[in-house]
Amino acid sequence: MHPWCNDFLTKERVGQEPKYPLRVVWCSDCGTVQLDHTVPKEIMFGDHTYLSGITRSLSDHFKKVAELSLQQVSRPPDRCNVLDIGSNDGTQLRHYIDHGCDVLGVESSKTTAEIAIKNEIPTLNRFFNYDLTIEMAQSFDIINAAGVFFHLEELHSVAKGIKNALKDDGVFCIQFLYMKKIVENIAFDQIYHEHLLFYNLKTLSTLLTRHGLELYHAELAPIHGGTIIAFASHEGSRERTGDLIELLNEEEESGCNTLEYYQIFAEKVEQLKVKNQSFLRSAKEAGKRIYGFGAPVKGNTLLNYFEQGTDIFDCLVEKNQLRKGLYAPGSHIPVIMEDEISTLPDIYYVLAWNFKAEILANNKELLERGIEFYFPIDAGDCR
Repeated sequence: MHPWCNDFLTKERVGQEPKYPLRVVWCSDCGTVQLDHTVPKEIMFGDHTYLSGITRSLSDHFKKVAELSLQQVSRPPDRCNVLDIGSNDGTQLRHYIDHGCDVLGVESSKTTAEIAIKNEIPTLNRFFNYDLTIEMAQSFDIINAAGVFFHLEELHSVAKGIKNALKDDGVFCIQFLYMKKIVENIAFDQIYHEHLLFYNLKTLSTLLTRHGLELYHAELAPIHGGTIIAFASHEGSRERTGDLIELLNEEEESGCNTLEYYQIFAEKVEQLKVKNQSFLRSAKEAGKRIYGFGAPVKGNTLLNYFEQGTDIFDCLVEKNQLRKGLYAPGSHIPVIMEDEISTLPDIYYVLAWNFKAEILANNKELLERGIEFYFPIDAGDCR
């Protein structure tokens, strides 16, 4: 039983947050890993505090995705129109604007949609689905969904809407946390209520094929510890690339679409819990002051599953102003801003581990002063 991870609390709500089952199941029909309990989308996505533009690494990644996407279409950028589903604060669309594209974002969160509009990114504050595409009566050269396709309560309506809104020669760019890499990294904290499904390429292909869309290219990027950038088009319109075929072959060899694969994953997650509990307990008994580095939503899965709270952590240090003065759901650890720190910790326990390279590069002075940066999950070459 976990709170939904983006339910950061005001002081008055501490201890009053609702909790829901957080259980992962595997479908014996299509092999898709998914949650068996859905928190209504209006609760999770009607308003939230996540902002894409906070980290340079993510913006740099989005810049490369825009360039790669524009290479997939035959029209010059100033004649392309781009739709971004779950466009957040407009960070992804800004890179398309820089190329001269016409853009439109669809974002369900009121606060983040307002930020995008303030920054002159055309944005609809709506949930995307098939009915909205009928309403819009517009087709697009590029449809983008970055880190959103696993959030969808109306999954099949959204896929149908993408099919309807995509030009005959258009491309659909899907960016998603790669479940195969989540398992390899033991990155279980990327499982939370906002993520309803977890894709490998085979399972994503099964979904898209149901709606007349077909994967033709995919590549693995290091962002978030392992993200797939995949491209789909109308079925039968493009040939599969060697990169996609190679990744599909690797999936087959790894067994990552079988139940046994996830049973082994569960055992490794439990071992990781014991290891981290031991580290934190020993550090605290030695009189160490411990701060959480970052207050990402996935960090709340980790803190709650590891059963950690204010007895171990003084605070979580953030730079996203939307979380200023709030408390982490479940653990009730206070969130403070980077510029509010008066006393440095002995240990930064890095909840935002997926930006490891950027964090280490930005904090060389603290490292030289002997402050330890502990990464509970080490995904290797992530940024």
